[in-house]
Amino acid sequence: MEALLYLEDGTVITGKGFGFRTTRVGELVFNTGMTGYQKTLTDPSYMGQIITMTYPLIGNYGISKIDNESDKIYAFGLVAKDICFEPSNSNCIMNIDEWLKEMKVPGIWKVDTRRITKKIRNEGTIKCVISNEGISIEEAQRLCKETPLKGDWMKEAAAKEKKVILPTGGSDIKKVAVLDFGVKKSILDGLSSRGCELHIFPYGTGAEEIMSIKPDGIFLTNGPGDPEAATEAIAITKEIMGTVPTFGICMGHQILALAAGGKTYKLKYGHRGANHGVYDKDTNRSYITSQNHGYAVDSNSIILKGMEVTHINLNDGTVEGMKHRDLPIFSVQYHPEASPGPNDNQYLFDKFINMMKGGVL
Repeated sequence: MEALLYLEDGTVITGKGFGFRTTRVGELVFNTGMTGYQKTLTDPSYMGQIITMTYPLIGNYGISKIDNESDKIYAFGLVAKDICFEPSNSNCIMNIDEWLKEMKVPGIWKVDTRRITKKIRNEGTIKCVISNEGISIEEAQRLCKETPLKGDWMKEAAAKEKKVILPTGGSDIKKVAVLDFGVKKSILDGLSSRGCELHIFPYGTGAEEIMSIKPDGIFLTNGPGDPEAATEAIAITKEIMGTVPTFGICMGHQILALAAGGKTYKLKYGHRGANHGVYDKDTNRSYITSQNHGYAVDSNSIILKGMEVTHINLNDGTVEGMKHRDLPIFSVQYHPEASPGPNDNQYLFDKFINMMKGGVL
């Protein structure tokens, strides 16, 4: 089937369609990971986005039962140069075309992904229509013009009701209140395997209810959208900051910065992939990290708010982590659970556990 991408600036890119026959409007981004397309597509942080994979061959190891980060695909579409319809993998249960059809997500392939990536790098992320059901360019133009991009996707990606996940490892059990903005399964697994009893609260749950479980720690998750649109979460976080050890990842990191009185801003094209270098001032080491974010914390805005920068992106100098000078609070912008990606950063989960046991930050 024929397919197209229509960009807000009028650019039209044509290719072959695969996956579910439909039309979606979202933000066109790119991801530089060489593997992990299944984990990427099921990461709730990608809600509202159409992902261009820079690696030229997608689908070669198929789809498995063990590589999902959630129960569905959250991305709005997939763009690739080549698609493998006959994967080779002992864990494979279907190919990527069958999976996208089952999940009702459109795809386009046989396009110049290098051209798309260079355009995004030069001009920034952009609103886009992806369609593989034969709509006209005029219809795509109309949809692109009339469909606004949302900023508050975290409200839809988060859990709809409270749930508890029991620890799968560890002997000294710690109760953790998880403020859910669209959490990845591997983050919960990383905490659960270290002895955390996870109490997951839906977006907007009040501070009183959260603290009623008497948590040993608070964890703020990743999630999609503009952090400044999460007004309820910012207000709630401000109420409970410093009561117990607190750890934030990605969106959680940004929410903590805003709750402290800092600011965030939109990056030109974001950081998405499994190969981003980050320097940790506390350990005096550099790490290769897995990342997925389109916003960053303004370093100058948090310095006078009790926070200090602990991690720096080695590519563009943006803030990748911070901690409070007096309170047991720290956060990182990237993904230490590293799914997909390197495992260099698991020490951050151990740091959180140590804080809940009375250790210093």
